[in-house]
Amino acid sequence: MGQGVRLPAVVGLVQALAAAQSASPHADPAHPCAGPGGPTDPAVQETARTAAARLRAALGGTAAAVRAWDAREETLSPLATDGDAAAAPRSAPGFAAAATAPGGHRARTADAGAPSLTAPLVHAGRVYGEAEVERAPGGPPFTAEEIRGATALAAVAAAGLAQSAYVAELRRLAYADPLTGLANRRAVDDRLDAALRLHAADGTVVSFAVCDINGLKRVNDAYGHQAGDRLLERFAGLLAECAALLPSALAGRLGGDEFCLLAAGPSADEAATAAGELCRRAGESALGDGVACGLASTGDPIGPVRTPRRLFLLADAAQYRAKAARARGPVVAGRDGGTVDPVVRLADAPPPHGTERRRFRGR
Repeated sequence: MGQGVRLPAVVGLVQALAAAQSASPHADPAHPCAGPGGPTDPAVQETARTAAARLRAALGGTAAAVRAWDAREETLSPLATDGDAAAAPRSAPGFAAAATAPGGHRARTADAGAPSLTAPLVHAGRVYGEAEVERAPGGPPFTAEEIRGATALAAVAAAGLAQSAYVAELRRLAYADPLTGLANRRAVDDRLDAALRLHAADGTVVSFAVCDINGLKRVNDAYGHQAGDRLLERFAGLLAECAALLPSALAGRLGGDEFCLLAAGPSADEAATAAGELCRRAGESALGDGVACGLASTGDPIGPVRTPRRLFLLADAAQYRAKAARARGPVVAGRDGGTVDPVVRLADAPPPHGTERRRFRGR
């Protein structure tokens, strides 16, 4: 990789990483803590795949890999590969110290049966992992100029990984509730909009449950807001466990002691089962005085649902009735007479005095 080749390779990698980051899938707001900014984040993985492919092409390799550094376990694990690269994690004690030592950022070569070149991925003092390029057994060894080129390309790749991680973390902060780690209202709104577009297009069943913790004010008054926060965190964990019963369901916190569960695809009965399990577990775990839960699903006879506002209204009305009746399980809209169900009638009734019933959250 001569000087005339190295600069175009670096520029090409910069452009490819920028394109990968702009086109990469967003982290799933349903799982805002499942690795945003880390190795499981889709944007970071897409950046790593692009870097591996470009490194292999620029250095004439038969395989390339980008590995992520786990400081706690002191291991390097495959993040992306291109070609026939090894995919097994390996122990690397002292890797970070060596990578950040003077001169530690430089690429190094080895020839254990086949020429290979590795370069640490370090940006602004943070170690992200390493990149490795291999050639076929008997292939030409890497030259000093190629080693210098690999060092420059690794620096660009590390900067790309750092940028992806930074953007992913900003996205996490925008879509996650800071106390519980669940999806926040913004994430719920976005997912509900998308779910109802699917419902309009192909009839996908969309189910939405609203629930709040009974007795949170009593806990706050008696034991302080720190105890109330712990109660909210425990319930959030319980809600996340029950959300896992439904494929791709979203567990969210709407604000205060009000939470929600959103599912697109599972049947109305499956959603009701998950909501019932939530009520049962909450009642058995001494979480305040249990929860009041209302569920509305397009799979039940609730009339047409064309906007998020209507589904919110129906779930909110069901939750209101659950709270008033001190119900131990969820109240499900439409299951007591279809469109003449008291919940449906409550949701569709004009608000008194031109104001919304209670403190309606929908749009």
